[in-house]
Amino acid sequence: MASPARTVHEPEREGRQVALAAVFEAEFGQRTAGDALSRRLSDRDISERAGTHAKRIVDAVVTHRVTIDERIEEVAPTYPVVQLARIDRSLLRCGVGELLHCPTTPARVAISEWVELARTYSGEPTRRLMNGALGRVVDLAAEIEGTERDEESTPGPESTTDTVTQAHQEGTRE
Repeated sequence: MASPARTVHEPEREGRQVALAAVFEAEFGQRTAGDALSRRLSDRDISERAGTHAKRIVDAVVTHRVTIDERIEEVAPTYPVVQLARIDRSLLRCGVGELLHCPTTPARVAISEWVELARTYSGEPTRRLMNGALGRVVDLAAEIEGTERDEESTPGPESTTDTVTQAHQEGTRE
């Protein structure tokens, strides 16, 4: 039996998966992320809440892709966005897009969900990259805006960049 918390947040989780699939599909250049999302929403039985959340994420990625990519390169400078695998780039863009442009999602929830998606669709090194990079994005946003988006979040590692670098170095050794 699913826990009540899992059931309540299942539409957002499904929305993240649909958004990731649309952004990833757009990486191949056949469709835009918006077109891919529209097709997925019409082809599948997706709840209205999941569809709305997916649209928010895809809209954020499409509208703010340049600034999202800049933020990714700022928090993970040893991994230029253009050199990342398509799935890793899609995961990071969606995660950063949700963190920066979907203020109703608590930061710790978004990080946790995107880290889990990274583990599922890419692997352990990307999971660690996502955790470090997204944590650093939240820290930078708080510094820039002078606010805490998710006051209940626990602080990340002292040096997120080191965590990001270590994650990919360990991943290449496997």
